[in-house]
Amino acid sequence: MKVKIEKSMARGEIYAPPSKSYAHRTLICSSLTNGQSTVNNIAKSEDISATVDCIKELGAKCEINGTTAEICGICKDTAANTAVKKFMCRESGSTLRFFIPIALSLGGVCEFYGTPKLISRGIEVYEDICKKQGILIEKSENRIRLEGKLKPGVFDVRGDISSQFISGLMFALPTLDGDSVINITTPLESKGYILITADVLSRFGIKIRFENNKIYVDGNQKYTAINSFVEGDMSNGAFLDAFNVLGGDVSVKGLNKDTYQPDKAYAEYFEKLKAGAPVLDVSDCPDLAPILIALAAVCNGATLTGTRRLKIKESDRAQAMACELEKMGGRVDIFENSLTVYKRELHKPEKALCSHNDHRIVMALSVILTLFGGEIDGAEAVTKSYPNFFDDIKTLGVEVSYEI
Repeated sequence: MKVKIEKSMARGEIYAPPSKSYAHRTLICSSLTNGQSTVNNIAKSEDISATVDCIKELGAKCEINGTTAEICGICKDTAANTAVKKFMCRESGSTLRFFIPIALSLGGVCEFYGTPKLISRGIEVYEDICKKQGILIEKSENRIRLEGKLKPGVFDVRGDISSQFISGLMFALPTLDGDSVINITTPLESKGYILITADVLSRFGIKIRFENNKIYVDGNQKYTAINSFVEGDMSNGAFLDAFNVLGGDVSVKGLNKDTYQPDKAYAEYFEKLKAGAPVLDVSDCPDLAPILIALAAVCNGATLTGTRRLKIKESDRAQAMACELEKMGGRVDIFENSLTVYKRELHKPEKALCSHNDHRIVMALSVILTLFGGEIDGAEAVTKSYPNFFDDIKTLGVEVSYEI
């Protein structure tokens, strides 16, 4: 799908979509109870739909009416069986990495399917665990097959890779028949996402202890069914608030200023971009990088540090933004773990910009194009996390048209 955006000024009031990070985790915890849970304020993006499909494959029941999900959780004693469970993860890295240890905690044979891009992003942490515990693992272009059962123990995990591996273990380990320790062997990045996991686990009655670089998890714990509400999403809210940096007048509602979401840093970072050419660390909030790069290009420039993991997102986000900004007269220099954005006089691109099949690239480019207009090919990538993005910015006065 090609989207055309005209030169526009965004104004108005809008509610941020529900937090994808909290929704994933709340749906998963609800599925691991022995009772009935209600999850309010969810939005069915592609990623959330993948998680819903996977909790059903676990054996949970889930009915979604509007923005409310009713979930009847699995009973662990009956969920494990010899049938091959097939988890369809689509392009959701969170879904894949959260569910692998959960499935292994039940034992048996399980297969995880996803796009070649998703599978290529890697599950090295789990491969090491499987090797140590004698769990069989086979990988192909679009499938990971596992056979065996996860056992409690000490799990060494690097802290400078995706926090999703740590969160996945945090979901599974409390249900095992012994105590476990997650030993974080290098400085921890994306700590905020691990705190989100711990926050949601605590709401379902699961206790986790943090001491220095270790996470202690008692075994034989039970998930308790609850009713819950998903707070607004700081990651996607940042793209809506970004219009204000460009002179717009947008009030973004529904965000919790006291949230554990690390992307709440966007408000502070936006102010710094307007004030000068700051150095901004995105190691704890890599999803903000595309919009920060975009805004830096039209403000005063900036240097972003902690960018190493941008290569393993839906696209190589640093390269993608550098490529698309160059079409508008921008310049981004990329290094091993940092990048520099230069202030340039941007202009309307002479040809359509490319989405790189990345939802956050599409949204960042859309914000910038309101300054002078332009087109984006592959704009349907927004359905991964924010399917109503274009409809929502239309309500703010942004002129958007589609070409299927």
